Amino acid sequence: MRVLIACDKFKGSLTAIRAAEAMAAGVRRAMRDARVDPCPIADGGEGTVQAMAASAPGSMLHTTRVTGPLGEPVDATWATLADNTAVVEMASAAGLALVPSEQRDPTRSTTFGVGQIIAAALDQGCRHIILGIGGSATTDAGIGCAQALGVRFDTQPACLHAFLTGGDMRRITHIDLSRRDPRLAETRIEVACDVTAPLFGPDGAACMYAPQKGATPEQVRQLDEGLRHVADLMRSPDDGAARPGSLPVPAPGSGAAGGLGFGLTVFCGATLRRGIDIVLDAVHFDDRLAQADLVLTGEGRLDGQSLQGKAAIGVAERAAKLHKPVIALVGSLGEHADRCKQHGITEYHAIVSGDVTLEQAMRNAGPLLTELTYQVFSGVPHP
Repeated sequence: MRVLIACDKFKGSLTAIRAAEAMAAGVRRAMRDARVDPCPIADGGEGTVQAMAASAPGSMLHTTRVTGPLGEPVDATWATLADNTAVVEMASAAGLALVPSEQRDPTRSTTFGVGQIIAAALDQGCRHIILGIGGSATTDAGIGCAQALGVRFDTQPACLHAFLTGGDMRRITHIDLSRRDPRLAETRIEVACDVTAPLFGPDGAACMYAPQKGATPEQVRQLDEGLRHVADLMRSPDDGAARPGSLPVPAPGSGAAGGLGFGLTVFCGATLRRGIDIVLDAVHFDDRLAQADLVLTGEGRLDGQSLQGKAAIGVAERAAKLHKPVIALVGSLGEHADRCKQHGITEYHAIVSGDVTLEQAMRNAGPLLTELTYQVFSGVPHP
């Protein structure tokens, strides 16, 4: 039997790589002659770089020192695949985890470092960039990222710090795209984006997500105004210089990562796609799926929200097209997990069941996942 193991991380306990290894150990213990293809994956959030580098032969990891969300230097890790595609996580340069809780303030944070990683990838010769934008500390419409790539922003009063932040959006008077890195014109940037929030408004980047990043109610109002202002400045110029014009209607997902989804599209010509689809295409999942008899997938929790672009469902939907059975092994099950069977999941099993508590599962996830996999493949009844 040929088993394709395409699993995401078990958040807080196992990386996607470790989860795939644990499942593989269980399969081999139950079926010594099984042919196992470990393919750790991600949906574009944190862990995407490591997972894709592990799944794609010929990949290489790189570390680049860039400007962190508050201006401090950070070492960001990104990857190149065998075809010289770059894989980048914005969280490595502008992630919320990089900012101590008492210093979180999206009016002071920037995506400048994200642009620096993109520039490093361009220097490496990459002309296809996959960019995951989950876990951001920023709400700046991507102006910091664009600034690092040569886009010029005039502000009134003049900006005194080296990089633009969320608090600077309302002060922008003119945006000049003519100086942006010319290599962007020949580069395909795909943004792994599962957030469908619009750029501004009650469901937009500021109102919905800025409070989680430390914004006060007044700052939320200011940031929302800033996002609207940047959008109002942008239209499709024919001379390379943006200028005030009619308000565009930003696409769903523009509000992802504090508006970075919007900024990457209008400043860098990027496209927004469902994260799991980008990842599966990059690791040649469909070719590997065609060779498999059965697919194992999994992540920390399976519930109704998994249907909103999570990795396990993305895997199952593709497997269903080729009529391949899919077994989901997860940490725990939540409300409406049964709905996942309508999207390609053949059966599912959870570590947290019977006598195993959530605390025990989190503390000992690897061995428990191996044991669960062994039981499923051995036909051992599981509570």
